[in-house]
Amino acid sequence: MFLVLGLFFARFSWDVPLATDAERAMYDLRLMETAERVDQDKRIVEIVYTDETLEALAKRSPLDRKMLAEALAKIDSMNPKAIGIDILFDQPQAEDPILIDAFRKMKTPTYVAFASNATNPDYMKVWQEEFLTDFLKQAVPGPVKPASIMLQPDLEDGVIRSWPSQPASLPPLLGMAMAPVHPEFRDYTRSIAFRLPKSEDYPVFSRLPIDLFATDFADAMRDQIEGRYVLIGGDIQDLDDYETPMTRVDGKLTKGLEVHAHLLAQLLDGKMPAQLPGIALWLVAIAVVAAGGLTSLLEMRSWKLAIVLVGQLIFFAVLPFYLQAHNIDTLGLPAFGWAVGWLFAFAAIGTAERAVGAEERRFAQATLGKYLPADIATRILRDPEQLTLNGEKKQIYAMFTDMEGFTKLSHAITPEQLSTLLNRYLDMLSDTVLRHGGTIDKFVGDAVVAFWGAPIAREDDADRAARAAVAMYEAGQEFARNGGGDGLPPLGKTRVGLHRGEAVVGNFGGEGRIQYTALGDGMNTAARLESANKSLKTTILVSSEAKEQSSLDIFRPMGRIVLSGRATPVEVWEPAPDLDPEHRRTLTDLWERYDAGDLAALTELEKIAGENEEDAALANFVYRIREAGPAGHYVLGTK
Repeated sequence: MFLVLGLFFARFSWDVPLATDAERAMYDLRLMETAERVDQDKRIVEIVYTDETLEALAKRSPLDRKMLAEALAKIDSMNPKAIGIDILFDQPQAEDPILIDAFRKMKTPTYVAFASNATNPDYMKVWQEEFLTDFLKQAVPGPVKPASIMLQPDLEDGVIRSWPSQPASLPPLLGMAMAPVHPEFRDYTRSIAFRLPKSEDYPVFSRLPIDLFATDFADAMRDQIEGRYVLIGGDIQDLDDYETPMTRVDGKLTKGLEVHAHLLAQLLDGKMPAQLPGIALWLVAIAVVAAGGLTSLLEMRSWKLAIVLVGQLIFFAVLPFYLQAHNIDTLGLPAFGWAVGWLFAFAAIGTAERAVGAEERRFAQATLGKYLPADIATRILRDPEQLTLNGEKKQIYAMFTDMEGFTKLSHAITPEQLSTLLNRYLDMLSDTVLRHGGTIDKFVGDAVVAFWGAPIAREDDADRAARAAVAMYEAGQEFARNGGGDGLPPLGKTRVGLHRGEAVVGNFGGEGRIQYTALGDGMNTAARLESANKSLKTTILVSSEAKEQSSLDIFRPMGRIVLSGRATPVEVWEPAPDLDPEHRRTLTDLWERYDAGDLAALTELEKIAGENEEDAALANFVYRIREAGPAGHYVLGTK
């Protein structure tokens, strides 16, 4: 099993939580170490709004369109190959007529940023898309067309590593629109071939402030524009920033405009790294696992074994870098998975001799698992000292169940029938407790005593316990329908009580015989809640202390009662997941209003109860709160 697990890890680690983080980090490192280092790209130039531009204009957002119009007129006259504008015109501005007029007069193919509500509903509303579409129509007869600017960072960590998908519903990606030289890139979604500068003094793409092209000095920039692809956008602090593989090393963010420049450069180069076929990845995964397993079987001197280990380590560590450097796309290559798969195989084969002892351990765990959830049983097996005699105070969710009419049933059938019937019933309820992460305390006749919150507390213990209460009632109903045999009296309902309270939890008894159990008022209250079901005509009662900790919206109010043998009132609720949620909310609202003194709410409750005559619990609830009065409580057994 470990070998199979290691094999699948070595093949699919990119799909395994946490492992995928390691794979991405290793890919980023490979890309940085093997990325092509280039002189400044003479084919592409970025023209940007800067923070200084915005300060001079005394306007930050939206970006000034009058300056853009003036700059476009100058740039167009310098004969660039194409112009791409990474600015969304998604709302009106006073300067729109000026910019539209500039678009109409242009000669250079120009592509304007476009996004749709269908593909980007969080940032592009329908009215914005409609405005942008109409805005572009007004640019006719100029050579202005829309282009998609959608980028797709990895969902898990927000880093841009891959080309975005290009759905048919969107126009071509900005780079594809500006230079449609390799149409096969329309379906390309693998890695971006980021490049690095040879010198820090000369970035991969030159970047010029747009201010220069809105002045009389613009003509001096002709040699920077003529025959080049021009990308216009923002280089503004804290705006349009993306993490890329380079960020992990240098900590710097990359502007969206520069990402588009890298995409355009890769497109112009026609650089589409090959991808290892699935069969090749499977073969390497098998080789990795085989190497790990066989290495664990080697019997040789430690220095020789060390050489074998180091040799394998170097091979599997260097291979991904070699592939990346030779135009093989290693995005998706499970390099970390290879290491883990090798370790799994090495450990699995090396520990095979201990499998015999594991059989005894499994038997012990199975025995404990009849009373404890699997994770708790494992913890006790790992640390047997936890079985020492001690106890500690804990807030737990205590549950009691009872089968209606069991005592009468036990006198009506033979001991053999009783034993068979009871064992099947308790097995069913026990499985329900364990399936919901509870701990079985004890069996008292047909009653099951269980609790949540000890020895290990979970954040969702309240929800687990509430769901278990409903599941145990439903299981009891199913057993009542199918559990009896020929000649047996009908079986009664299973009633449940659930309460959250303080109890002393631990191992009690003696050194020769101990029991892990819970003692205290919390357990007693749960038992009395179970018993109160009979008087309240309910099947499950949950105290407000337990209900308030739950995130489930399944409860309806059952009023405030004083349990038998107690003096303090308890607010109780009944889980009713099958009821319409609006009906439950109405009952809760009316009870809260009546409890606050609104007598009209009682009339409404009586009306609802009258419309639901088959709901005995609801009728009993209305009777009790009428008797108790607003903010009052009903003492069980008094009437």
